[in-house]
Amino acid sequence: MPDKVLLLGIDVGTTGCKAVLIDDAGQAVADATHEYPLSTPRPGWSEQNPDDWWKAALESIRAVLAQKGARGADVRAVGLTGQMHGAVLLDRAGDVLRPAILWNDQRTAEQCDEITRRVGAERVVRLTGNPVLTGFTAPKLLWVKQNEPELFAQTTATLLPKDYVRFRLTGERFGDVSDASGTALFDVARRRWSDEMLEAIGVPKSWLATITESPEPSTRVNAQAATQTGLAAGIPVVAGAGDQAAQAVGSGVVREGIVSATLGTSGVVFAASDRYRVDPRGRLHAFCHAVPGMWHLMGVMLSAGGSLRWYRDTLAADVCDRARREARGAYELLIEQAAEAPAGCEGLTFLPYLTGERTPHADPHARGAFVGLTLRHNRSHLTRAVLEGVTFGMRDSLELMRELGLTIERVRASGGGARSAFWRQMLADVFGCGIATVNVTHGAAYGAALLAGVGAEVFPSVIEAASIAVQELDPCVPREDRSDYEAAYRRFHALYPALAATFHD
Repeated sequence: MPDKVLLLGIDVGTTGCKAVLIDDAGQAVADATHEYPLSTPRPGWSEQNPDDWWKAALESIRAVLAQKGARGADVRAVGLTGQMHGAVLLDRAGDVLRPAILWNDQRTAEQCDEITRRVGAERVVRLTGNPVLTGFTAPKLLWVKQNEPELFAQTTATLLPKDYVRFRLTGERFGDVSDASGTALFDVARRRWSDEMLEAIGVPKSWLATITESPEPSTRVNAQAATQTGLAAGIPVVAGAGDQAAQAVGSGVVREGIVSATLGTSGVVFAASDRYRVDPRGRLHAFCHAVPGMWHLMGVMLSAGGSLRWYRDTLAADVCDRARREARGAYELLIEQAAEAPAGCEGLTFLPYLTGERTPHADPHARGAFVGLTLRHNRSHLTRAVLEGVTFGMRDSLELMRELGLTIERVRASGGGARSAFWRQMLADVFGCGIATVNVTHGAAYGAALLAGVGAEVFPSVIEAASIAVQELDPCVPREDRSDYEAAYRRFHALYPALAATFHD
């Protein structure tokens, strides 16, 4: 028998659509993911068919209802999250005009420069909390206007990815403050669309979704979608959040002082803020949070776990062979090896800029390097230097947050790297604060389900929902004497300015 209260979270990701059902205690009771393809019609381009998102959402919703043996009427509310920044263009009939241009598409460098010239670099950061980046939505719309004018002339609406799925669920165009913050069209301080940014690219405000706070029940499942999904018509659909903000809700990063550090292929440092803070140089992202009345700061490094994967595949093939023979994980063996070297690697430093960098340098030409090699160094030093370089790179984001007056009490670590007790201790020592993991492993979809619970009044607030559902695990504290890491971090911090001209040459 299904629980009395079920809440549904849907995550429209880059590789697939995930659905998660949770109960009123925050316990995940069913989950399902259905994948879809990614198209790269030209180098640097990245597109998807929005109809694929909808078909995958249908399959995932039906799958979780079947897993739980639940009726559609057992679901109290739906929350949405998904990949940010994408551009879906609709005509007057609500039909999609072209494949969606995604967050990782790089075709819009000229449009970013043009928007920045029109508005002014400092003014852009003051208005939107960020510089105009190729991943964001505004330059995509300007690119279509300049390169596909016939399609642009047919456009009457533009939606972000999760909000297109909402459109198919409800027939209405709504969005939320956190996802809108990543468009370069949103006044992040005032939590509303920016007339000035819209005028700069020539997009009417009527094209844009109505924006509300993340847990607000803005729309309801319509009869057609109810038939397709198995949900009941009239179920409220809350505004939801962009994937990073929803992930933070699902990790309990919902008040100032709590920070998340995600060690995946990329590395993300995310901090809740009780007021609008913006780095005047735009080195940190400043977005509205999914918690009403709060904002968040975010730093992104492009090659975090990706650096260790490169090292494994390029310089540690024998470790992979040994892992297969011993039926163990290659990363587990590499980290055991790293532990044999002392903190600071006796002067060896690794720069993890293998694919350029975003925070704090925003430099696509930044490059990776081992610096300080001597005859003294062996494999264990090289391996540990990679781990330390990634950790130092993530500390750069923390230091920028501290410069803006943010107090950092504790960090909640997630991602593949956080499974290592050795790496978690390194994080605690380098960051200078306590580190813990959390009991939740369902990602942004789980956060979306919690937001649905707030909108349905199952939970009184986002903060209360997170406190009920999220518990810390595996706590560790920094060592008293961390001078070895402090000296190593100073060396790391000095290297990019010293080498930047060489990278650009």
